[in-house]
Amino acid sequence: MRPGFRGPQGDLSNHKNPGVEPADHAIGRSRGGLSTKIHHAVDGRRRPLAILVSPGQGGDAPMFLPLLSQLRVLRSERGRPRTRPVAVLADRAYSSRAIRADLRRRQIQAVIPEKRDQQAHRKRRGRAGGRPVSYDKDTYKRRHTVECAFNTLKEWRALATRYDRHAVIFRGAVVLAAILAWLR
Repeated sequence: MRPGFRGPQGDLSNHKNPGVEPADHAIGRSRGGLSTKIHHAVDGRRRPLAILVSPGQGGDAPMFLPLLSQLRVLRSERGRPRTRPVAVLADRAYSSRAIRADLRRRQIQAVIPEKRDQQAHRKRRGRAGGRPVSYDKDTYKRRHTVECAFNTLKEWRALATRYDRHAVIFRGAVVLAAILAWLR
């Protein structure tokens, strides 16, 4: 067996080396049957910056930190590529203490609303529950760019209904679609 983390959503060793085929081929059972999730970080102009694939039954939050670690944006002048965005806009699925703590440690602004059950748990704990999560609601309105980028990817029939048997081939098609998005 290959070394790598094996969690409830399958073999995640492909986030370290995207060219390595995971044991489950990034195919997992979800409500609609067998599926694969595409995780990507995009800039403000809907251009993908980092791409990962995982099995369909896995959650979004466990893939957030590996996706953020893949982020590399070349500078126009000389120097190391940027790996730290100014802000991260994400939906409630990414609202967890671990994600918020990592973003705070890296000095990245988190524009992520709190889940309703987390709000209720915090209120139930009273003073020990801590302060409510604050985020800029006007900035959060721009989060639709991620959904629009997914819609652009899903225009490719091969990506919308995964025909590829291997995850590396499927990820390659997603990367090709990302390259074409950058060329527009």
